[in-house]
Amino acid sequence: MAIIDAAPNPPESPPSFLKRLALNRPELRAWAMYDWANSAVVTVVMTAVFPVYFQSVVGEHLPEGEATGRLAMATTIALVIVAVLAPLLGALADSRAIRKRCLGIFAGIGILATIALFSVDSGEVLWALSLFVLINIGAAGSFVFYDALLPGIASGDEMDRVSTAGYALGYIGGGLLLGLGLAWIESPQWFGLPSGEGLSADQATLPVRLALLAAGLWWALFSIPLFLRVPEADAVAIAEGEDQSKPIRSSIIRLKQTFSHLGAHRQAFLFMVAFLIFNDGIMTIYRMAPIFAADRGISQGAIMGAVLLAQFIGIPFAFLFGQLASLISSKRAIAIGLVFYTGITFVGYSMREDWHFLALGASVGMVQGGCQALSRSLFASMIPRHRSGEFFALFAVGEKFAGILGPGMFAVLTFTTGSSDLAILGLSVFFLIGLAILSRVDVDAGRQRAREAEMLVAQES
Repeated sequence: MAIIDAAPNPPESPPSFLKRLALNRPELRAWAMYDWANSAVVTVVMTAVFPVYFQSVVGEHLPEGEATGRLAMATTIALVIVAVLAPLLGALADSRAIRKRCLGIFAGIGILATIALFSVDSGEVLWALSLFVLINIGAAGSFVFYDALLPGIASGDEMDRVSTAGYALGYIGGGLLLGLGLAWIESPQWFGLPSGEGLSADQATLPVRLALLAAGLWWALFSIPLFLRVPEADAVAIAEGEDQSKPIRSSIIRLKQTFSHLGAHRQAFLFMVAFLIFNDGIMTIYRMAPIFAADRGISQGAIMGAVLLAQFIGIPFAFLFGQLASLISSKRAIAIGLVFYTGITFVGYSMREDWHFLALGASVGMVQGGCQALSRSLFASMIPRHRSGEFFALFAVGEKFAGILGPGMFAVLTFTTGSSDLAILGLSVFFLIGLAILSRVDVDAGRQRAREAEMLVAQES
């Protein structure tokens, strides 16, 4: 009898491009797509287009400097509201397994408010600020529950890459819509929009208002995959003293428990403190760089160009940071980014020409997305999955309140010295302190403690 050798196993095919990015499953792609949806609003409405429109058109009759102050106050109010609501809602979302529903409520509020910006005209300051507050609440609130969904769909070795992929898609989405909006604004005749002399007020502002409208529609359209593909995580088991017929009271009890558990998850808490400090520096650079550049005489074209440059350079570098983390660990990759950010503050201090600011924008794009994405996934890996909503809610609370420190220090140094030169240098303190605390985080111990907590819950259920 002839002996037929068993056919050898076919060689393993090389991993696909999507698998290398940890976007090889529908739920992972759908989750990351929400960054694409939401980042367009952050870029167009919060950063580049609406602030200029509010100052030059909506608040054109306000005393000098008052429009900027009111917009800053509206942002602060929105962040305080989210900071107060997030822990309670995070606990409620975990106990009732309604993270997606809560995300949808906040996103819906923000989307409708963004679309309504199309109606804002000159002098309608209160209406514009009210909508801006709702947009900030919607965006920030939705991200609390968006982040909390990550541990439920990504395994431990996928989290870094999925998180960085989300940031990279956010850069693409935000950059594309911002580029289109700026094209409408700068060259409306190319798109058949009113242009030239003798335009009415509505005609003159139509390109800007269309850019704002597009941001809201973009947010709505590209949020759909998340609701269709991303599964809702299971509810947290009922704890002693909870009454499911009283969700608010139960959520408060669960929130108290979360605070008490922080001591048991010391490494996650330590990393959270580090993140809150260095991310304040990151976001202050993001918010204040355009104003700082204007003070230095940088042209408006260079400022807008730098924003776009940061968006598109951030795309490959967000992915590269995910790959770097797989080689040297997330903690070390974040540390490299913080050292780089410290150097950026010195580059900003010496900035004098348009190309200097373009170089600054490119530098920010190289590290911003990577640092923030890896921070999100690293924190997620050190918390129990069944309490992700609560922990990320606390994470968001600290982020919102800590975010006041950077702009506050920037303002104080600017007012006391009469120049913003020392203010930009002062931001290096946030990166150095954050780096020092980060160095004390034992990531392996934090992950082990989180898995032990999950196993305990599994045994009790």
